Amino acid sequence: MSTQPKRASEWTIHGERVVDDSRRSILSVADVELPDGVRFEQYVLRVPNAAMVVILDDDDRVLMLWRHRFIANRWVWELPGGYLDPAESAIDCAMREVEEETGWRPRSLEKLIDFQPMIGTIDQLNTIYLARGADYTGGPLDENEAEKVAWIRLADIQDLIASGSIIGAGSVSGLLATLLLQASGKL
Repeated sequence: MSTQPKRASEWTIHGERVVDDSRRSILSVADVELPDGVRFEQYVLRVPNAAMVVILDDDDRVLMLWRHRFIANRWVWELPGGYLDPAESAIDCAMREVEEETGWRPRSLEKLIDFQPMIGTIDQLNTIYLARGADYTGGPLDENEAEKVAWIRLADIQDLIASGSIIGAGSVSGLLATLLLQASGKL
């Protein structure tokens, strides 16, 4: 069994202690050392992976949720999605979350991108899928999820991001990836 040699710029982790362990997250402090020998403590937040979906209809509109986010104290548009349950796949989570949050069931899902929202602090993979079309299942809107669900023109997305109406990392990442596909003619 061989081990990979340590790279010159790789940090050394001397230990990690848990500060808080709750239902959806573990907050810890890691004792880390930089390659030049400087040592310090770094907060680390470990949360379940998440999945989101960009759902496009035949009129190039995206299904989005209008939500209040208390941490930022703002109303924003977001893509449907959420945390993976234990042992749940990202694609199963994406399908479940869309239907729970919007009352729509995506017709198909294809992986769009993976990203880490804050790679220096948070250990969480986010997977974003692209769905082409959805069927309304008539599920009631959960007032705890969103104020409203609406189809937003893809042509308006850049302006909504620029105005601060779309600020979540997952929504911005997924929507920009979709706009890149559209611009390249691959959508």
